[in-house]
Amino acid sequence: MALPAYLAPEHFLADLFAAKAARQGGVIRRKRRDIERFYGVEAFLEEMRRRGFGVVENAGQFVIFCNQEPIKRLA
Repeated sequence: MALPAYLAPEHFLADLFAAKAARQGGVIRRKRRDIERFYGVEAFLEEMRRRGFGVVENAGQFVIFCNQEPIKRLA
């Protein structure tokens, strides 16, 4: 089944980065299944690498750090 135009990959990405936290260089999260469905995991991760953003996955959620700062695991 084809997705409606408003759910096209470019719209998904635009909507993702329209979030206030993303615009301000903060942290956002999305369900892995949504990224798989609307954009594709490998394409998404390539776009994050291109932007220099870090991404971690936990419990079916992708946490996206919308900046180029290093990520430290503290515990």
